[in-house]
Amino acid sequence: MTDARNFGYQIHPLRDAIYDELHMRPFYNLATPQQITHLAACADAQEQEQAFELVCQLCRRYSVNQPQTGAVAFHQEFGDFTIHWERHVEFYSLTVLQPSPCGDLPFQYTAIDLLPADWLQKLPGQMVSAIHLIVDDQQLDFSGPALCRYFEGHRVIVSQAKEDKAHIFTAFKLHGDGFGRFIIRNQGLSDTQMGQLVRRLLELETYRLLALISLPIAKRIVPQMAEIDQKLADMLKQVNLENPRGEQALLEKLTGIEAQLETYRAETNRRFSATRAYHELVKDRLLAMEEGAVCGFFSIREFMNRRLDPALRTCDSLQRWMDDLSKRIERASDLLRTRVNLNLQEQNRSLLSAMNRRSQLQFRLQETVEGLSIAAISYYMVGLLSYLLNGLPLQRWGLSKSVLLAACIPLVLLLVWTITHRIKHRLLKRSSPSAEH
Repeated sequence: MTDARNFGYQIHPLRDAIYDELHMRPFYNLATPQQITHLAACADAQEQEQAFELVCQLCRRYSVNQPQTGAVAFHQEFGDFTIHWERHVEFYSLTVLQPSPCGDLPFQYTAIDLLPADWLQKLPGQMVSAIHLIVDDQQLDFSGPALCRYFEGHRVIVSQAKEDKAHIFTAFKLHGDGFGRFIIRNQGLSDTQMGQLVRRLLELETYRLLALISLPIAKRIVPQMAEIDQKLADMLKQVNLENPRGEQALLEKLTGIEAQLETYRAETNRRFSATRAYHELVKDRLLAMEEGAVCGFFSIREFMNRRLDPALRTCDSLQRWMDDLSKRIERASDLLRTRVNLNLQEQNRSLLSAMNRRSQLQFRLQETVEGLSIAAISYYMVGLLSYLLNGLPLQRWGLSKSVLLAACIPLVLLLVWTITHRIKHRLLKRSSPSAEH
Protein backbone atom coordinates (compact mmCIF):
# COMPACT_ATOMS: atom_id res chain seq x y z
CA MET A 1 0.00 0.00 0.00
CA THR A 2 1.41 3.38 -1.01
CA ASP A 3 1.86 5.90 1.79
CA ALA A 4 0.44 9.28 0.83
CA ARG A 5 3.15 10.96 2.91
CA ASN A 6 5.74 9.72 0.43
CA PHE A 7 4.21 11.51 -2.55
CA GLY A 8 6.29 14.62 -1.90
CA TYR A 9 3.47 17.12 -1.48
CA GLN A 10 2.86 19.00 1.73
CA ILE A 11 0.19 17.60 4.09
CA HIS A 12 -2.21 20.04 5.74
CA PRO A 13 -1.50 20.15 9.51
CA LEU A 14 -5.20 19.56 10.35
CA ARG A 15 -5.73 16.68 7.93
CA ASP A 16 -5.50 13.89 10.52
CA ALA A 17 -7.67 15.82 13.00
CA ILE A 18 -10.33 16.32 10.32
CA TYR A 19 -10.41 12.60 9.61
CA ASP A 20 -10.58 11.72 13.31
CA GLU A 21 -13.39 14.22 13.98
CA LEU A 22 -16.04 11.89 12.55
CA HIS A 23 -14.96 9.10 14.90
CA MET A 24 -14.55 11.03 18.16
CA ARG A 25 -18.05 10.25 19.43
CA PRO A 26 -19.05 6.88 17.94
CA PHE A 27 -22.25 4.95 18.60
CA TYR A 28 -21.88 1.87 20.83
CA ASN A 29 -23.96 -1.28 20.82
CA LEU A 30 -26.35 -1.43 23.74
CA ALA A 31 -27.83 -4.69 24.93
CA THR A 32 -31.32 -5.00 26.36
CA PRO A 33 -32.13 -4.76 29.28
CA GLN A 34 -30.02 -1.84 30.50
CA GLN A 35 -29.97 0.73 33.30
CA ILE A 36 -28.35 4.06 32.45
CA THR A 37 -27.60 7.29 34.31
CA HIS A 38 -26.53 10.33 32.33
CA LEU A 39 -25.04 13.53 33.78
CA ALA A 40 -24.15 16.73 31.94
CA ALA A 41 -22.49 19.67 33.72
CA CYS A 42 -21.70 23.15 32.45
CA ALA A 43 -17.97 23.68 32.99
CA ASP A 44 -15.18 25.93 31.81
CA ALA A 45 -11.88 24.61 30.46
CA GLN A 46 -10.29 24.26 33.90
CA GLU A 47 -13.27 22.40 35.33
CA GLN A 48 -13.34 20.07 32.33
CA GLU A 49 -9.68 19.23 32.98
CA GLN A 50 -10.57 18.50 36.60
CA ALA A 51 -13.36 16.17 35.44
CA PHE A 52 -10.95 14.45 33.06
CA GLU A 53 -8.46 13.91 35.89
CA LEU A 54 -11.24 12.44 38.05
CA VAL A 55 -12.01 9.94 35.28
CA CYS A 56 -8.32 8.99 35.22
CA GLN A 57 -8.41 8.53 39.02
CA LEU A 58 -11.47 6.27 38.71
CA CYS A 59 -9.65 4.17 36.13
CA ARG A 60 -6.63 3.82 38.44
CA ARG A 61 -8.91 2.86 41.35
CA TYR A 62 -10.46 0.02 39.30
CA SER A 63 -7.18 -0.87 37.52
CA VAL A 64 -8.50 -0.32 34.00
CA ASN A 65 -7.09 1.54 31.01
CA GLN A 66 -6.98 5.33 31.36
CA PRO A 67 -8.00 7.77 28.59
CA GLN A 68 -5.30 9.33 26.46
CA THR A 69 -4.18 12.84 27.32
CA GLY A 70 -6.51 15.41 25.73
CA ALA A 71 -9.12 12.80 24.81
CA VAL A 72 -12.51 14.18 23.77
CA ALA A 73 -14.43 10.96 24.47
CA PHE A 74 -13.69 7.89 26.61
CA HIS A 75 -15.59 4.58 26.79
CA GLN A 76 -14.47 1.92 29.24
CA GLU A 77 -15.88 -1.16 30.99
CA PHE A 78 -15.35 -1.40 34.75
CA GLY A 79 -16.69 -4.89 35.31
CA ASP A 80 -20.24 -4.46 36.62
CA PHE A 81 -20.71 -1.18 34.78
CA THR A 82 -19.42 0.90 31.87
CA ILE A 83 -18.77 4.61 31.77
CA HIS A 84 -18.79 6.94 28.79
CA TRP A 85 -17.24 10.41 29.25
CA GLU A 86 -17.29 13.24 26.71
CA ARG A 87 -15.85 16.75 26.58
CA HIS A 88 -17.86 19.47 24.78
CA VAL A 89 -17.44 23.21 24.27
CA GLU A 90 -19.22 24.40 27.42
CA PHE A 91 -20.09 21.18 29.22
CA TYR A 92 -18.96 17.62 29.81
CA SER A 93 -21.10 14.51 30.11
CA LEU A 94 -20.77 11.29 32.08
CA THR A 95 -22.90 8.24 31.30
CA VAL A 96 -22.97 5.14 33.50
CA LEU A 97 -24.38 1.94 31.96
CA GLN A 98 -25.33 -1.26 33.79
CA PRO A 99 -26.49 -4.21 31.64
CA SER A 100 -29.14 -5.63 33.97
CA PRO A 101 -32.92 -5.55 34.38
CA CYS A 102 -34.43 -3.03 36.78
CA GLY A 103 -36.73 -5.51 38.55
CA ASP A 104 -40.26 -4.75 39.62
CA LEU A 105 -39.35 -1.32 41.06
CA PRO A 106 -37.78 0.85 38.33
CA PHE A 107 -35.53 3.69 39.47
CA GLN A 108 -35.24 2.28 43.01
CA TYR A 109 -31.66 1.24 42.26
CA THR A 110 -29.88 3.04 39.46
CA ALA A 111 -26.62 2.73 37.56
CA ILE A 112 -25.02 5.73 39.28
CA ASP A 113 -25.26 3.87 42.60
CA LEU A 114 -22.36 1.71 41.41
CA LEU A 115 -19.95 4.67 41.39
CA PRO A 116 -18.08 5.61 44.59
CA ALA A 117 -19.97 8.33 46.47
CA ASP A 118 -16.78 10.20 47.41
CA TRP A 119 -15.76 10.29 43.74
CA LEU A 120 -19.15 11.64 42.61
CA GLN A 121 -19.00 14.47 45.13
CA LYS A 122 -15.81 15.76 43.52
CA LEU A 123 -17.32 16.23 40.05
CA PRO A 124 -16.86 19.92 39.10
CA GLY A 125 -19.16 22.28 37.24
CA GLN A 126 -22.87 23.03 37.47
CA MET A 127 -25.07 20.04 36.77
CA VAL A 128 -27.72 20.89 34.20
CA SER A 129 -28.87 17.46 33.07
CA ALA A 130 -29.30 14.38 35.30
CA ILE A 131 -31.26 11.49 33.77
CA HIS A 132 -32.06 7.92 34.70
CA LEU A 133 -32.95 5.77 31.66
CA ILE A 134 -34.17 2.19 31.60
CA VAL A 135 -34.11 -0.01 28.52
CA ASP A 136 -36.78 -2.63 29.14
CA ASP A 137 -37.13 -5.98 27.41
CA GLN A 138 -40.93 -5.99 27.77
CA GLN A 139 -40.85 -7.20 31.37
CA LEU A 140 -42.26 -4.06 33.00
CA ASP A 141 -45.93 -3.30 33.47
CA PHE A 142 -46.97 -0.30 31.34
CA SER A 143 -50.53 0.07 32.52
CA GLY A 144 -51.81 3.47 33.63
CA PRO A 145 -51.32 2.92 37.40
CA ALA A 146 -47.85 1.48 36.81
CA LEU A 147 -46.76 4.47 34.70
CA CYS A 148 -48.17 6.80 37.35
CA ARG A 149 -46.02 5.00 39.94
CA TYR A 150 -42.87 5.01 37.77
CA PHE A 151 -43.12 8.76 37.13
CA GLU A 152 -44.47 9.78 40.56
CA GLY A 153 -47.86 10.87 39.27
CA HIS A 154 -46.59 13.22 36.56
CA ARG A 155 -48.29 13.31 33.19
CA VAL A 156 -46.52 10.81 30.94
CA ILE A 157 -45.45 11.59 27.37
CA VAL A 158 -45.26 8.57 25.07
CA SER A 159 -43.75 8.24 21.61
CA GLN A 160 -42.88 5.40 19.30
CA ALA A 161 -39.56 5.28 17.44
CA LYS A 162 -37.99 3.35 14.58
CA GLU A 163 -41.26 2.30 12.97
CA ASP A 164 -42.84 1.27 16.29
CA LYS A 165 -39.92 -0.98 17.26
CA ALA A 166 -39.53 0.99 20.49
CA HIS A 167 -41.75 3.01 22.79
CA ILE A 168 -40.34 5.93 24.80
CA PHE A 169 -41.93 7.00 28.11
CA THR A 170 -41.01 10.18 29.98
CA ALA A 171 -42.53 13.09 31.90
CA PHE A 172 -39.84 15.73 31.23
CA LYS A 173 -39.99 16.44 34.97
CA LEU A 174 -37.59 16.29 37.90
CA HIS A 175 -38.55 13.55 40.35
CA GLY A 176 -37.97 13.06 44.05
CA ASP A 177 -34.32 12.07 43.57
CA GLY A 178 -33.58 15.19 41.46
CA PHE A 179 -33.27 13.20 38.22
CA GLY A 180 -35.33 13.09 35.06
CA ARG A 181 -36.62 9.69 33.97
CA PHE A 182 -36.95 7.84 30.67
CA ILE A 183 -38.05 4.31 29.87
CA ILE A 184 -37.51 2.72 26.45
CA ARG A 185 -39.50 -0.42 25.75
CA ASN A 186 -37.61 -2.50 23.19
CA GLN A 187 -39.98 -4.12 20.70
CA GLY A 188 -37.52 -5.35 18.11
CA LEU A 189 -34.49 -3.04 17.95
CA SER A 190 -31.03 -4.55 17.54
CA ASP A 191 -28.21 -3.66 19.92
CA THR A 192 -26.80 -1.22 17.34
CA GLN A 193 -30.14 0.48 16.81
CA MET A 194 -30.74 0.67 20.56
CA GLY A 195 -27.32 2.28 21.09
CA GLN A 196 -28.15 4.92 18.50
CA LEU A 197 -31.60 5.58 19.97
CA VAL A 198 -30.35 5.91 23.55
CA ARG A 199 -27.55 8.26 22.57
CA ARG A 200 -29.88 10.49 20.56
CA LEU A 201 -32.45 10.55 23.34
CA LEU A 202 -29.87 11.52 25.97
CA GLU A 203 -28.46 14.20 23.67
CA LEU A 204 -31.96 15.50 22.91
CA GLU A 205 -32.75 16.01 26.60
CA THR A 206 -29.32 17.52 27.34
CA TYR A 207 -29.48 19.94 24.41
CA ARG A 208 -33.08 20.84 25.30
CA LEU A 209 -32.04 21.88 28.80
CA LEU A 210 -28.98 23.77 27.55
CA ALA A 211 -31.16 25.60 25.02
CA LEU A 212 -33.58 26.66 27.75
CA ILE A 213 -30.88 28.26 29.93
CA SER A 214 -31.48 31.44 27.94
CA LEU A 215 -35.16 31.70 28.86
CA PRO A 216 -34.77 32.85 32.51
CA ILE A 217 -32.12 35.34 31.34
CA ALA A 218 -34.52 36.67 28.71
CA LYS A 219 -37.37 36.99 31.23
CA ARG A 220 -35.09 38.90 33.59
CA ILE A 221 -33.96 41.35 30.92
CA VAL A 222 -37.36 42.05 29.29
CA PRO A 223 -38.44 44.66 31.93
CA GLN A 224 -35.11 46.48 31.53
CA MET A 225 -35.57 46.53 27.76
CA ALA A 226 -39.07 48.00 28.18
CA GLU A 227 -37.64 50.69 30.48
CA ILE A 228 -34.87 51.53 27.99
CA ASP A 229 -37.43 51.67 25.16
CA GLN A 230 -39.60 54.11 27.14
CA LYS A 231 -36.61 56.29 28.06
CA LEU A 232 -35.59 56.44 24.42
CA ALA A 233 -39.09 57.46 23.34
CA ASP A 234 -39.20 60.20 26.01
CA MET A 235 -35.83 61.54 24.88
CA LEU A 236 -36.91 61.69 21.26
CA LYS A 237 -39.95 63.72 22.35
CA GLN A 238 -37.64 66.18 24.10
CA VAL A 239 -35.58 66.50 20.93
CA ASN A 240 -38.71 67.46 19.02
CA LEU A 241 -39.32 70.32 21.45
CA GLU A 242 -36.28 72.05 19.92
CA ASN A 243 -34.57 72.95 23.17
CA PRO A 244 -30.99 73.59 22.06
CA ARG A 245 -29.66 74.05 25.57
CA GLY A 246 -30.74 70.56 26.66
CA GLU A 247 -29.38 68.60 23.71
CA GLN A 248 -25.95 68.13 25.24
CA ALA A 249 -27.54 66.73 28.41
CA LEU A 250 -29.79 64.46 26.32
CA LEU A 251 -26.77 63.19 24.43
CA GLU A 252 -25.05 62.31 27.72
CA LYS A 253 -28.17 60.44 28.93
CA LEU A 254 -28.42 58.64 25.61
CA THR A 255 -24.80 57.53 25.89
CA GLY A 256 -25.56 56.09 29.33
CA ILE A 257 -28.56 54.16 27.98
CA GLU A 258 -26.46 52.85 25.10
CA ALA A 259 -23.80 51.60 27.52
CA GLN A 260 -26.50 49.83 29.56
CA LEU A 261 -27.96 48.20 26.45
CA GLU A 262 -24.55 47.04 25.22
CA THR A 263 -23.95 45.45 28.62
CA TYR A 264 -27.12 43.37 28.21
CA ARG A 265 -26.19 42.48 24.64
CA ALA A 266 -22.73 41.33 25.68
CA GLU A 267 -24.34 39.22 28.41
CA THR A 268 -26.84 37.52 26.12
CA ASN A 269 -25.42 37.35 22.59
CA ARG A 270 -23.26 34.30 23.20
CA ARG A 271 -26.00 32.56 25.18
CA PHE A 272 -28.67 33.25 22.55
CA SER A 273 -26.38 32.04 19.77
CA ALA A 274 -25.77 28.82 21.71
CA THR A 275 -29.53 28.45 22.21
CA ARG A 276 -30.16 28.54 18.47
CA ALA A 277 -27.42 25.96 17.90
CA TYR A 278 -28.82 23.63 20.59
CA HIS A 279 -32.33 24.05 19.18
CA GLU A 280 -31.09 22.89 15.78
CA LEU A 281 -29.44 19.88 17.45
CA VAL A 282 -32.70 19.02 19.23
CA LYS A 283 -34.60 19.06 15.94
CA ASP A 284 -31.87 16.97 14.31
CA ARG A 285 -32.04 14.34 17.07
CA LEU A 286 -35.84 14.20 16.82
CA LEU A 287 -35.59 13.61 13.11
CA ALA A 288 -32.93 10.90 13.52
CA MET A 289 -35.04 9.06 16.14
CA GLU A 290 -37.88 8.71 13.61
CA GLU A 291 -40.20 9.57 16.48
CA GLY A 292 -43.95 9.30 16.07
CA ALA A 293 -47.13 9.72 18.10
CA VAL A 294 -48.92 7.07 20.15
CA CYS A 295 -52.68 7.36 20.27
CA GLY A 296 -53.93 8.91 23.48
CA PHE A 297 -50.62 10.48 24.54
CA PHE A 298 -48.60 13.58 23.85
CA SER A 299 -45.57 12.79 21.71
CA ILE A 300 -42.09 14.20 22.29
CA ARG A 301 -42.35 16.28 19.11
CA GLU A 302 -45.69 17.77 20.19
CA PHE A 303 -44.25 18.60 23.60
CA MET A 304 -41.24 20.31 22.02
CA ASN A 305 -43.42 22.29 19.64
CA ARG A 306 -45.70 23.49 22.44
CA ARG A 307 -43.03 24.19 25.10
CA LEU A 308 -39.55 24.52 23.64
CA ASP A 309 -40.26 26.44 20.43
CA PRO A 310 -42.17 29.33 22.13
CA ALA A 311 -39.37 29.71 24.66
CA LEU A 312 -36.79 29.97 21.91
CA ARG A 313 -38.95 32.42 19.97
CA THR A 314 -39.00 34.57 23.12
CA CYS A 315 -35.20 34.64 23.13
CA ASP A 316 -35.06 35.44 19.40
CA SER A 317 -37.65 38.19 19.85
CA LEU A 318 -35.66 39.74 22.71
CA GLN A 319 -32.45 39.67 20.68
CA ARG A 320 -34.17 41.36 17.73
CA TRP A 321 -35.60 43.91 20.16
CA MET A 322 -32.15 44.70 21.52
CA ASP A 323 -30.74 44.99 17.99
CA ASP A 324 -33.59 47.35 17.05
CA LEU A 325 -33.01 49.44 20.18
CA SER A 326 -29.32 49.65 19.39
CA LYS A 327 -30.04 50.93 15.89
CA ARG A 328 -32.60 53.46 17.18
CA ILE A 329 -30.17 54.73 19.81
CA GLU A 330 -27.50 55.06 17.14
CA ARG A 331 -29.85 57.08 14.92
CA ALA A 332 -30.94 59.25 17.86
CA SER A 333 -27.29 59.84 18.79
CA ASP A 334 -26.50 60.89 15.23
CA LEU A 335 -29.47 63.26 15.27
CA LEU A 336 -28.45 64.83 18.58
CA ARG A 337 -24.81 65.12 17.53
CA THR A 338 -25.89 66.84 14.32
CA ARG A 339 -28.02 69.31 16.23
CA VAL A 340 -25.27 69.92 18.79
CA ASN A 341 -22.79 70.52 15.95
CA LEU A 342 -25.20 72.95 14.29
CA ASN A 343 -25.63 74.81 17.58
CA LEU A 344 -21.86 74.92 18.02
CA GLN A 345 -21.46 76.24 14.51
CA GLU A 346 -24.05 78.93 15.22
CA GLN A 347 -22.27 79.85 18.43
CA ASN A 348 -18.93 79.94 16.61
CA ARG A 349 -20.40 82.16 13.92
CA SER A 350 -21.76 84.56 16.56
CA LEU A 351 -18.41 84.54 18.31
CA LEU A 352 -16.57 85.25 15.06
CA SER A 353 -18.97 88.10 14.27
CA ALA A 354 -18.35 89.59 17.70
CA MET A 355 -14.63 89.18 17.24
CA ASN A 356 -14.88 90.84 13.83
CA ARG A 357 -16.75 93.82 15.33
CA ARG A 358 -14.14 94.08 18.06
CA SER A 359 -11.38 93.96 15.47
CA GLN A 360 -12.98 96.72 13.43
CA LEU A 361 -13.38 98.84 16.55
CA GLN A 362 -9.81 98.14 17.55
CA PHE A 363 -8.66 99.04 14.05
CA ARG A 364 -10.50 102.35 14.19
CA LEU A 365 -9.08 103.11 17.62
CA GLN A 366 -5.67 102.22 16.29
CA GLU A 367 -6.11 104.63 13.37
CA THR A 368 -7.20 107.35 15.81
CA VAL A 369 -4.21 106.69 18.01
CA GLU A 370 -2.02 106.62 14.93
CA GLY A 371 -3.27 110.10 13.86
CA LEU A 372 -2.73 111.45 17.34
CA SER A 373 0.72 109.91 17.39
CA ILE A 374 1.63 111.59 14.09
CA ALA A 375 0.41 114.94 15.43
CA ALA A 376 2.33 114.52 18.69
CA ILE A 377 5.57 113.47 16.97
CA SER A 378 5.21 116.33 14.48
CA TYR A 379 4.65 118.76 17.37
CA TYR A 380 7.84 117.68 19.09
CA MET A 381 9.80 117.79 15.81
CA VAL A 382 8.58 121.36 15.13
CA GLY A 383 9.70 122.22 18.67
CA LEU A 384 13.14 120.85 17.91
CA LEU A 385 13.25 122.87 14.71
CA SER A 386 12.32 125.96 16.74
CA TYR A 387 15.28 125.39 19.00
CA LEU A 388 17.42 124.86 15.92
CA LEU A 389 16.25 128.11 14.31
CA ASN A 390 16.94 130.02 17.52
CA GLY A 391 20.58 129.30 17.06
CA LEU A 392 20.76 130.58 13.53
CA PRO A 393 21.37 134.25 12.47
CA LEU A 394 17.99 134.53 10.72
CA GLN A 395 17.82 138.37 10.99
CA ARG A 396 21.20 138.71 9.33
CA TRP A 397 19.91 136.54 6.50
CA GLY A 398 16.70 138.46 6.27
CA LEU A 399 14.53 135.47 7.30
CA SER A 400 11.68 135.24 9.76
CA LYS A 401 11.58 132.38 12.29
CA SER A 402 7.78 132.24 12.32
CA VAL A 403 7.60 131.99 8.56
CA LEU A 404 10.17 129.19 8.48
CA LEU A 405 8.39 127.20 11.22
CA ALA A 406 5.06 127.61 9.46
CA ALA A 407 6.63 126.39 6.22
CA CYS A 408 8.23 123.34 7.94
CA ILE A 409 5.05 122.08 9.59
CA PRO A 410 3.58 120.44 6.41
CA LEU A 411 6.94 118.92 5.59
CA VAL A 412 7.31 117.51 9.11
CA LEU A 413 3.79 116.05 9.02
CA LEU A 414 4.46 114.43 5.66
CA LEU A 415 7.76 112.99 6.86
CA VAL A 416 6.28 111.54 10.08
CA TRP A 417 3.28 110.09 8.23
CA THR A 418 5.58 108.45 5.65
CA ILE A 419 7.87 106.90 8.26
CA THR A 420 4.94 105.66 10.37
CA HIS A 421 3.24 103.98 7.40
CA ARG A 422 6.46 102.29 6.29
CA ILE A 423 6.97 100.85 9.77
CA LYS A 424 3.33 99.71 9.85
CA HIS A 425 3.66 98.08 6.41
CA ARG A 426 6.75 96.16 7.45
CA LEU A 427 5.09 94.90 10.64
CA LEU A 428 2.00 93.74 8.74
CA LYS A 429 4.15 92.01 6.13
CA ARG A 430 6.09 90.08 8.80
CA SER A 431 2.90 88.92 10.58
CA SER A 432 1.12 87.72 7.42
CA PRO A 433 0.92 83.88 6.79
CA SER A 434 2.76 84.21 3.46
CA ALA A 435 5.67 85.83 5.27
CA GLU A 436 5.90 82.85 7.66
CA HIS A 437 6.21 80.38 4.75
